[in-house]
Amino acid sequence: MKKGKSNKALLLLALVGCIGATGITGCSGQKDSEANTQATATSEEQDRMKIKQEPFGTTKDGQETTLYTLANQQGMQVKITDFGATVTAVLTPDKNGEMGNVALGFDSLAGYQSPEYLKSWPYFGATIGRFGNRIAKGRFTLNGQEYKLATNNDENHLHGGNKGFDKVIWDAEPLPDQNAIRFTYVSPDGEEGYPGTLSTQVTYTLTDNNEIKIDYKATTDKATPVNLTNHSYFNLAAGKANDALDHVLTINADKYTVVNASLIPTGELRPVEGTVMDFREPQSIGARVNQVEGGGYDHNYVLNGENGTLKKAATVYELTSGRVMEVHTTEPGMQFYSGNFLDGTLTGSGNKVYKKHYGFALETQHFPDSPNQPDFPSTILEPGETYESTTVYKFGVRDNEGQAK
Repeated sequence: MKKGKSNKALLLLALVGCIGATGITGCSGQKDSEANTQATATSEEQDRMKIKQEPFGTTKDGQETTLYTLANQQGMQVKITDFGATVTAVLTPDKNGEMGNVALGFDSLAGYQSPEYLKSWPYFGATIGRFGNRIAKGRFTLNGQEYKLATNNDENHLHGGNKGFDKVIWDAEPLPDQNAIRFTYVSPDGEEGYPGTLSTQVTYTLTDNNEIKIDYKATTDKATPVNLTNHSYFNLAAGKANDALDHVLTINADKYTVVNASLIPTGELRPVEGTVMDFREPQSIGARVNQVEGGGYDHNYVLNGENGTLKKAATVYELTSGRVMEVHTTEPGMQFYSGNFLDGTLTGSGNKVYKKHYGFALETQHFPDSPNQPDFPSTILEPGETYESTTVYKFGVRDNEGQAK
C-alpha cells in the first residue's frame, strides 16, 4: 500500500509540473516539441551547409554540365556552372531586404550556346584564361622562341583564344565545410598556342559577410604567360533599370594604360587626373561615357597599392536599390568595361534584354599585352613556381541617406 501511495504522489507531482498558464500541457509533448524545434533548426543548418547540384544542360558535343548553388546565412546565393567555371547568377538583398539577381547570365546552358551568344560571345561570368584581355597580333616571344596564338579579336588574341578556359568543362569539387566549390582544369601543352601544361584551380567561396571570394592557383611544366580573371557583368538594380549608367563608381587608381584604336596598350601609364578616366571620386558611369573614344569604357586601371596584397580596387553604388559592391584584389590592374558591345540581341535571366550599357564588368588582372610589354608587371609563370591570385566581390546596402546598413 505504501508503495502504491508513493507512485500516486509522484504522478500527481508530475502532472502539476506540466500545468501551464493556459491549462494542462503534456510533458512528453513539450519535450517532443522542443526536440522537433531543435531538429528543425539542425536540419535548416544542414541544408545551408549543403551545396545544391542540378543539371544545367548538354553541350553541342554531348557533354553534361552541372549547376552549383552556394547559399549563406544571409540568404545570398551564387550560382556557378562547371561550363567555363562560370558565375550564372548572384542573388543579393536590396535596402528593403528584397532579393534580386545582380549578375548577367542565363538560366540554362542553352543561353550560352545560342547563335546570338556564339556570335558576340560576351563571356558572361566566365573564368578567363590562359590570358585575360588582349595580346597584340596574337604573338609573343619567350626565351628566344616566338609563339603564335589564335587571333579571335580582329588581328589580336583575346581572353585565351578560340577555346579558352571559358569554353571548357572544369572538374568540380564541392567543399561544403567551406561553403565553396573548387574547379580544376589541366590545359595541355600547345593548347591555343600556349607553351607548357598548365594545371589550374579556381575556388569560389561564399562567406556569411556576403563576399564572393575567388582564389586562383596554377602551376606549369614550361614557362608560359598566365593572367586569370572572372568576367562577370553586374547591374545592381537587379533588372529594375534599363542600363547601369546611373551606378556610381569609384576606382582606386591614379593611372590607366593608354591603348590604341584596337585596344592594345601603347606602353604609356597616364595619370587619370583631368580626364574622363578619373574615378578617384565617385562618378556615375554614364556621366562622361559618351566622351570616351570607342563608345564607352574598356580600359585597364593601374591600381594603387602593392601588387600581391589584397586591396580595395573599386566601389559601386546603385541609389534606387541601395546595393553596394566592393572589389578587392591582389592583382595590379582592373579592366573597367561599361558593356559597350551589348546590343539587345541577348535575353538573359528574368527575361531581361541586355542592351548597350545594361551591365558593367570590373575584371581584376595583370595588364593587357604584358608578354610584349617589358615594363609591365610580368605574367610569366616558370616551372616550380605557383601562380596565386585572389579577388573578392563584397555586397552590402546603404539606406536612403547613403549610409551603410
